[in-house]
Amino acid sequence: MTFVPRECFFTKGIGRHKNKLQSFELALRDAGIEKQNLVYVSSIFPPKCQIVSLDQGIDKLQAGQITYCVMARNATNEKGRLVGSAVGMAFPADESHYGYISEHHAFGAEEQEIGDFAEDLASTMLATTLGIDFDPEKDYDERRQIYRMSGGIVDSASAPCVTRGVAGLWTTTISAAVFLP
Repeated sequence: MTFVPRECFFTKGIGRHKNKLQSFELALRDAGIEKQNLVYVSSIFPPKCQIVSLDQGIDKLQAGQITYCVMARNATNEKGRLVGSAVGMAFPADESHYGYISEHHAFGAEEQEIGDFAEDLASTMLATTLGIDFDPEKDYDERRQIYRMSGGIVDSASAPCVTRGVAGLWTTTISAAVFLP
């Protein structure tokens, strides 16, 4: 049996609890995917897959469903520590070609920084697959222009989730690209 997702949506969540695992569960609830049996997959965005809104995606899920996703996850129990995670996605101009999804987690990075890094990872993986010539030493903004001008990569996106740790609690961040049949 072959399963190639036809739709995908982004979600993210934050959870806080004295127990690390329950903190993760609360982050899943915040993201709206706590009722799923999640299966983590790697980095390929399927050809012809369409991005749908969070609400449309959640509405299509059933409790207990086996649900494939690419997830970034991070946690801290340190008061005031900046904790974050993000998935990034790079979309090919030719929708019959596959794209890339990356996951990134970090401490001390703001939302824009962690989101840009995740997009950069996905875009760079796609650019190398497509044979786009670029200087990896240039900053992401410059490379993003090269990627788009090449005609091979049409866009990129990310779903960063960043917060600060709270005294006496575990703080978990998640970011996910969730696939739908």
